[in-house]
Amino acid sequence: MRAETRHQLKQDAFSRVTLGAAEKTAHWSVEHRNTLAVAGAAVVVIVAVVLGGWYYLSAQDEQASFDLSQAVRTLDTPLRPAGTPAQPDVPSFTSAKERSEAAKKQFQAITDKYPHTRTADMARYFLGVTSATAGDNAAAENNFKAVASTGNKELASVAKLALAALYGNSNRTKDAVALYQELINKPTASVSKVTAQLQLAELYQTSNQPLDAKRIYEQIKKDNPSTEAGQLATQKLAELK
Repeated sequence: MRAETRHQLKQDAFSRVTLGAAEKTAHWSVEHRNTLAVAGAAVVVIVAVVLGGWYYLSAQDEQASFDLSQAVRTLDTPLRPAGTPAQPDVPSFTSAKERSEAAKKQFQAITDKYPHTRTADMARYFLGVTSATAGDNAAAENNFKAVASTGNKELASVAKLALAALYGNSNRTKDAVALYQELINKPTASVSKVTAQLQLAELYQTSNQPLDAKRIYEQIKKDNPSTEAGQLATQKLAELK
């Protein structure tokens, strides 16, 4: 089998695992935001990472990537109803917290064992996700900041989006607004201008700043006619009346 074919098969296998997990984990950061936009952004960045050759499959990074796929599988493991005994050879957890903690240990192990790999940056992003799920906002903030400072602008922008949502949910509105504005001014393939605008408008709306929210929704509607984003902006404007 040609080396190029083996390389592509490895990337395809990894992408199938990570895409499914990302769709299920991305929603945490937008509990009070527009879920579709941010979930889509997380999926897009993983596609860009995998198909763009972001993973240099050296022996070490290949193993790190495999470990990452196992960790995101943990996040996708089913929960069993309370009082239901565990089934042999069938992984399950009793709660989302228990599942998140198990995955967190796996992600931490990747960052500890492969600190200089690109995969470790992705693992650190998920460490932020699991920390936020556990209510550890300080750890989530530190991890998202670390990823946001990496040289990969696509992953960095997703980390900034998650960090902004974390700030918004922690009543740090000023910090959240600053990050959203940065993303609006410097959009990427993974976090578009309209994605950041929708999140900022929703933040204003939930923070009792309807005039600011209305201003942004009107701009979205103007710039994105006949699109899903434009339709969503129209719906939100109706809610503000």
